[in-house]
Parts: sequence; C-alpha cells; structure tokens
Amino acid sequence: MSPAQPAAGFPDREHDNLVLEPRDVQFDWSRLPMHWIPGEPMATHTINVLHLLLPEGERWFVRVFKQALPLISDDRLREDVLGFIGQEAIHAEAHQGVVDHLLAKGLDPGPYLRQVEWLFHRVLGDRPEFSEERARQHVVERVAVIAAIEHFTAFLGDWVLNAHALDEAGSDPVMLDLLRWHGAEEVEHRSVAYDLLTHLDPGYVRRIRALGIALPVLLGLWVRGARFLMGADPQPVGRQRKATWRGYLAASRRGLVPGLGTGLRSATRYLKRGYHPTQEGSTRQAIAYLATSPAARAAH
Repeated sequence: MSPAQPAAGFPDREHDNLVLEPRDVQFDWSRLPMHWIPGEPMATHTINVLHLLLPEGERWFVRVFKQALPLISDDRLREDVLGFIGQEAIHAEAHQGVVDHLLAKGLDPGPYLRQVEWLFHRVLGDRPEFSEERARQHVVERVAVIAAIEHFTAFLGDWVLNAHALDEAGSDPVMLDLLRWHGAEEVEHRSVAYDLLTHLDPGYVRRIRALGIALPVLLGLWVRGARFLMGADPQPVGRQRKATWRGYLAASRRGLVPGLGTGLRSATRYLKRGYHPTQEGSTRQAIAYLATSPAARAAH
C-alpha cells in the first residue's frame, strides 16, 4: 500500500537531489467536528496538541535559521535552509487555522498557548546582551535543539503517512490531509536541521546534549497539552473527560496515535554516531503523497 522504505541503517538515495519547495496550501475547517476521529476524544486531542505547539515552535525555527544563514559557507546547504524556512513558515500558518477553529467551537486554547509562547520567546529566545561569540554559540545551541526536534517531527511524519487506522476509523479527510501534507514535508526536509548543525558543529556532544533537552520538554508539553485539551473540551464523550495514560495506550494499540515505545526507540537511533536523518522514513513515499494531497495539488 505504501512505497517501500529504505532498509534501516541505509540512507535514502532519492533524497540527494531534492529541491525543497514551499507549498502555499489552504484548508477549509468549516465542517471539522470537535472530535475529528469519531468517538475518540483522547486520540483526537493527543494529536491536536500539535496544532497548539507547532505555530509558535515553527516560527521560532524560522527565526533561528534566519540568524544562522550568515554562518553558512556551503551554497547547497544555504539553499536547503531557505527551502526549510519557507516550508516551516507555511506549516505554522496552516496549524494556526485549526487553533482559530477550536476557539470558534468553544475550546479556548489560550492558557496552554501562553505557556508555549513563554518557552519559545523567553526561555529559547534571543539574548541581545550576549557578546558576538556567545551570540553565535547561542544560535548553534538552538540549531542543535531544532535538529533533535526535527528528528521527532520526521518520526511523526513517517508515522502519519502510514497510519491507516486513522482512515479506517473514519477520520476527517481535511484534517488527515493537513497532517499528511505536513508529515510528508517533514520527511522531505528531515535532514536540513541536522546537516546545518553538523556544518556549524560536527561534534557529537552538542547533538546528544540537545536531545537530552528536547526529549523531556517535548514529552512534558505533549502530556500537559493533552490533559489541557481534554479538560477544556466543551463536548465530552461519556466518561472520557480526562486524559489518562490508559486512554493513550488504548488508542496507540488501535494505531490511532504513535506508540510511546516506538518513539523512544526512534530516539535511541539518534544517539548513534553514524546516524543521519535520511535513514528514517522514505522520500519516495513523502513525494508520492505530496503529488496526491488535495491541498498540495490545489496550491499549484
């Protein structure tokens, strides 16, 4: 059903000559139900956390990568970074549309969003008081964090491209297209942040240190986001009124959300000294989806 993926440990050769193309997609949320996976509020809101995290997170990616541009001495890498910036800027706006829709349906994401904004603007933001060298190191350190995050976004992109249980559950087709368009582009540009990091700092220590920062922060934000959304849901289903680990594990067994164990195993692959993002996911599959995505086709 899906194009063959590269064998584990072997790079994706089709990735080598890829030119990253921002696709100016649009989505119509007017008919999106609160629980776009029918009868599955826990699975719906576990994935909905993406819509709250990504707009601010990807705007932060763009700001950091623009600051990194003057540090790049490789023309091909600069081209890839510019393509990455263009794609991430559109991702942020696409997910912002879902946030606006949730608000219109009676779910106010404001309290959680303010925490996310504080993280990306204050904790991970610029430091104008730094000296030139410290400012450069601050840029490289944040690029390392982005490279670690991008490993997980590529993992999620690969997962959603192959999550056929979402189709079988009757998930909203517009939401599925958003998730799969975005997931395909994450797989498509999965090596850019890593390649930028190794261009600026080819060492192993910073890469692993950044993973140690990114992994617990992402997991904590995701758990907090799922709990917030379930608690703020104006249309609770039966007794499903709180986010629980039991509910998450049940949804993951049905293939409606990524498995925690699968995600942690993916993190261990990032620890390998010979790791490269092209060993994860399939460029062929990503491009094949982008060629059929209703939103991506309409953008041309």
